[in-house]
Amino acid sequence: MESMFSSPAEAALQREAGVPGLLTPLPDLDRVYELERVAGFIRDLGCERVALQFPDQLLGDAVAVAARLEETTGSKMFILGDTAYGSCCMDVLGAEQAGAQALIHFGPACLSPPARPLPVAFVLGQRSVALELCVKAFEAQNPDPKAPVVLLSEPACAHALEALATLLRPRYLDLLVSSPAFPLPVGSLSPEPKPLERFGRYFPLAPGRRLEEYGAFYMGGSEASPDPDLDPDLSRLLLGWAPGRPFFSCCPDTGKTQDEGARAGRLRARRRYLVERARDARVVGLLAGTLGVAQHREALAHLRNLTQAAGKRSYVLALGRPTPAKLANFPEVDVFVLLACPLGALAPQLSGSFFRPILAPCELEAACNPAWPPPGLAPHLTHYADLLPGSPFHVPLPPPESELWETPDVSLITGALRPPPAWKSSNDSGSLALTPRPQLELAESSPAASFLSSRSWQGLEPRLGQTPVTEAVSGRRGIAIAYEDEGSG
Repeated sequence: MESMFSSPAEAALQREAGVPGLLTPLPDLDRVYELERVAGFIRDLGCERVALQFPDQLLGDAVAVAARLEETTGSKMFILGDTAYGSCCMDVLGAEQAGAQALIHFGPACLSPPARPLPVAFVLGQRSVALELCVKAFEAQNPDPKAPVVLLSEPACAHALEALATLLRPRYLDLLVSSPAFPLPVGSLSPEPKPLERFGRYFPLAPGRRLEEYGAFYMGGSEASPDPDLDPDLSRLLLGWAPGRPFFSCCPDTGKTQDEGARAGRLRARRRYLVERARDARVVGLLAGTLGVAQHREALAHLRNLTQAAGKRSYVLALGRPTPAKLANFPEVDVFVLLACPLGALAPQLSGSFFRPILAPCELEAACNPAWPPPGLAPHLTHYADLLPGSPFHVPLPPPESELWETPDVSLITGALRPPPAWKSSNDSGSLALTPRPQLELAESSPAASFLSSRSWQGLEPRLGQTPVTEAVSGRRGIAIAYEDEGSG
């Protein structure tokens, strides 16, 4: 019977885990992984134990890279092959558990500041770029030499941006080159004047200029990619870039370009739909999607106060990487909010796999804060730190007596009129399950309790004293897919 729905249990128990082979030829390891620069970083710090963090797609090179670094530095290397959350974040907790004195992060990175001080070096990779083809593609999409354009790229192509700009500057007068915004080393001071930092990149704007004035030319992606919408780095750029400004992407291998305006419109429409779902929600699940990024505790407290002010009930869930099976255990939750790094919050989510939508913190802010600017005027912020006090994008909640809380609001999904939220002060514990009505009646105020009462099965009933006492007997043995007392047919 089990073979009709899944593989036999014996096949899963006897399967051998395959070891990924070497992905990069040995002569190219030093160039691809910048081992000379990494070895110098380790020697300068005098580290004896170093953690190496690889994403899943680069684990095949991990052993060779670790052996080469141990040979050149004499330090002990530890490979962090699994992370509790996204591989783009620095696994500072895993490095500390290994007793490492420094961390080397390989592959794409969100470049979020760590929650704990630890020396970190980033190796984004050096993907080959056909500069001549990219120059022709840029000239075809930007015929006006005076138009302001920013050069962007995926992390592995960032090394080629200056070379591309050198080939373009003789003709184009207003060209801006972005660079990765690496977190500052421990104990160092930020440069003055500090360039504009957005989307994990630095933009050296001239005085009086704004990023919203520029179009974008993004170098990255691949023609073999089945769905370009699944690239979280490109998605955050499209969501946050100024609407109406041109945005083109270019494949670094072939020079083929694509206008990303239509895709940006689809992404914004999807995010506006999620904001409406959050406004209709009564129960919000706050998913802790990171423990190693700075200010995650403050952001979690901010989101809890936000949902409480909007009259919604929130639950904090620490489940590691969210999967449909994990979130299906909480059917009373209307929407989930993933508190993660900018790339983790926009990670690929297969349509239809999750039974409830997963939002970014910015979308919950737009749904619950009546002082938030309307769509088209508010920026789409991909990092939760931009929502906190001290950020130039922070919008405080209006006071309880403000008329903004009483503004009529109609759901664009159900067409129903949303009632104004009841203000609750931040020191209210929210643990009271009963609320008195003016008619001296009592009613449940917990949406989770209402959901439980509407279910046909509400759990096991104790029935104390109503069942006879019997001796304990042996239960069923085996695993759920094939108990011993079940036949093989």
